[in-house]
Amino acid sequence: MTTVRLNPPNNVVSFDTDALVVGVHSGPDGLRAAPGAEGLDQALGGKLAETLNAMGVKGKPGETAKVPTFGALAAPLLVVVGLGDAPEGDYDIEALRRAAGVATRSLAGTARAALALPSASAEQAGALALGGLLGAYSFTAYRTGEQPAPVAELTVLSDAEGAEAAVERASTVAASVSLVRDLVNTPPSGLWPARFAKIAEQTAAEVGLSVEVLDETALKEGGYGGIVAVGQGSANPPRLVRLAYSHPEAAKTVAFVGKGITFDSGGLSIKPTSGMDWMKSDMGGAGAVFGALVAIARLGLKVNAVGYLCLAENMPSGTAQRPSDVFTSFAGKTVEVLDTDAEGRLVLIDGIARAGQDNPDLIVDVATLTGAQIVALGWRTAGVMANDDALREEVVAIAGEQGEAAWGMPLPEELRKGLDSPVADIANLHPERFGGMLTAGLFLKEFVPDGVKWAHIDTAGPAFNKGEPHGYTPKGGTGAMTRTLIGIAERYTAG
Repeated sequence: MTTVRLNPPNNVVSFDTDALVVGVHSGPDGLRAAPGAEGLDQALGGKLAETLNAMGVKGKPGETAKVPTFGALAAPLLVVVGLGDAPEGDYDIEALRRAAGVATRSLAGTARAALALPSASAEQAGALALGGLLGAYSFTAYRTGEQPAPVAELTVLSDAEGAEAAVERASTVAASVSLVRDLVNTPPSGLWPARFAKIAEQTAAEVGLSVEVLDETALKEGGYGGIVAVGQGSANPPRLVRLAYSHPEAAKTVAFVGKGITFDSGGLSIKPTSGMDWMKSDMGGAGAVFGALVAIARLGLKVNAVGYLCLAENMPSGTAQRPSDVFTSFAGKTVEVLDTDAEGRLVLIDGIARAGQDNPDLIVDVATLTGAQIVALGWRTAGVMANDDALREEVVAIAGEQGEAAWGMPLPEELRKGLDSPVADIANLHPERFGGMLTAGLFLKEFVPDGVKWAHIDTAGPAFNKGEPHGYTPKGGTGAMTRTLIGIAERYTAG
């Protein structure tokens, strides 16, 4: 993984690096250098603006241009990143993250890069470090032959007070997001429930998390009917992983629950091919919970945090659950399974109910739960539901601060009747196709322990980027909501 360090800006003209990244703003009077690029035009003989104009550079966000310096700078390559119109006040933090990510993503094969982008505050320096590290991510585990290596060493040029701590935090967060991306990108032949559990055990030992793994026998004996039902059709049996972090000064406990379907064929309610080929990403929620717990431990946050990875492989076979089957969940409620492809909610309800035994101040579950989320909010915006309006808005706000798009959604009580079952306490699917994201949230709400605040994040679209890379987001696994969960833990940190 790319390493990051901090260096005072001093004179960027003489800074020793392979590629120097600067920003430009667009405007009615042409391009204007952003803070950090001072003195470069003079060093380049007054030709920088002329050269960029000749290249058609407009300074739009996401735009990049590479200019050789021919010895005029210590860096042989200048990378210019568009920042859009100059802000009237402080720079938008997410815009800086994306600018840094665009730059480092374009520099695969370059050993060293320095970011001379706006960094007047610790928050800005941290944003550059995080965006740059995430932009440098690549997944090449299954590729043969030589591949362009990501930037090996990234330097943030800033002397802002507190920048060192901000850059260190960014490095920790980026490592966790990259871990989640790796897991999401790993094909199901390389990541099944027991394998995921083993990775969690090994990593937990490295960072100081306590870990407990329930295998298929323990799950049956413990009454985890949902996880057992979903996993019973696969040759790879299910697992429930509990990760825990505690701090002696903590005043609050947060519990995170993640959907971990390592591959989702739909079960007997099988998916079409076009809906199945990217279902290795259906464990993205459990990945985000895992990554968040690892970061919380490494950051040493003054909070108690518990994470549940609800792991199963949803496959059709002679032992698979059938539409119209009924099982008893960990909470004691019976569930009629009308559609085996609505399986994520079945593993989550066991994790949510079990999390109640930790007496948390709140429970947050994360899941690639419904195609309806993508229909309603698109590929980049997660839906947030909760049994407490203030908590819902708090989660949305934290996600925004972390640079992860989220939108608050209701849980309309009139939709609850559609989940009634003639044979069980509740059915796993509403008979109408409309409002599927909301009815899934209503189903989960039924299993939240009394008196506990709970939020649900549906990240079906944001967890996996099927399109082209953008900003610091690669094609494939994104690590979505890992940063939001870390932000929630930080919000509940003592003091």
